[in-house]
Amino acid sequence: MINPTIDIYGVFVPAFLMMALGAWFCLKVLHVGLARIGFYKITAHPALTDLALFVLILAALSALFVQ
Repeated sequence: MINPTIDIYGVFVPAFLMMALGAWFCLKVLHVGLARIGFYKITAHPALTDLALFVLILAALSALFVQ
């Protein structure tokens, strides 16, 4: 089980927030790559595509660290 808080110099930060920030960073890197290859030109709604990718990345990170 993951510790629900992380201590960063005396400030307790929720672990889910750290995973969400990591997922956001991964999404930004992925967004640049997908924009270069023209992936967003074939999607109906790029913002919803980004939201779906963020949720998938966040679910993958939480599954990876919760064990």
